[in-house]
Amino acid sequence: MKLKFCSLYSGSSGNCQYIKTENTTILVDAGLSGKKIQQEIMNIGEDPKKIDALFITHEHSDHIQGAGIISRRFDVPIYANAKTWEAMSSAIGEIKSHNIRIMDDIVEVGDLAVRAFDISHDAAHPVGYNIFYNNKKISLVTDTGCVNDSITNSIMDSDLLLVESNHDEDMVLIGPYPWPLKRRVLGEFGHMSNDTAGHLISKVVKRGTEIVLLGHLSKENNFPQLAYKTVENILKENCIEVNPGICLDMTYRDRSSRVYEI
Repeated sequence: MKLKFCSLYSGSSGNCQYIKTENTTILVDAGLSGKKIQQEIMNIGEDPKKIDALFITHEHSDHIQGAGIISRRFDVPIYANAKTWEAMSSAIGEIKSHNIRIMDDIVEVGDLAVRAFDISHDAAHPVGYNIFYNNKKISLVTDTGCVNDSITNSIMDSDLLLVESNHDEDMVLIGPYPWPLKRRVLGEFGHMSNDTAGHLISKVVKRGTEIVLLGHLSKENNFPQLAYKTVENILKENCIEVNPGICLDMTYRDRSSRVYEI
């Protein structure tokens, strides 16, 4: 059985990633209503009742809005580190005690292993995730204002990589945001730009990444064609072939991506 991945939603209006093997199903984040998440899982031909665990990257509402509902409706354990649990507990509502899971190391859920790594964002203790299945590896890194060696090393050798391509820096600077919000987006605890994403991807795809998905695009400061072309150009400048070559594709704020199998 191959490892399946689908980005159900990715963007500032909500995030939810779906990962499945023959025996195990997990979600990373649940930043939309429980109803929307449940419906989108059914839209890709899967059963929301079979969710085995939910992993949270950080406590912002576009990552946790439906977490409590999903947990209560389907009796799903929620995994997050201690600081994230403290920051989000009041927002997600009452959770059964056996579904409150403090994550401080690699967690095994069925035949999946999940490892968190630190990122840089204005949250209590934000993380990205590696998901391992047999000899396959998926890495998810969004909501980080800077990229360091730890993040780069954590996502090396991924077979599928979802990486934030949040904004075009020029669009932020000339756009409608007030200056404090512009400074937040562009700062080290904000979000990754198209250019930063392209340079990060160019470092790690040389180590065997097959599929790269661009995610968490800003509605106001980016658009899919710009993000894609910026990253594609940086990869080509680094002698990395794209489609054919690595598969470079998009995720979407209002609908699911393709379902990928690796």
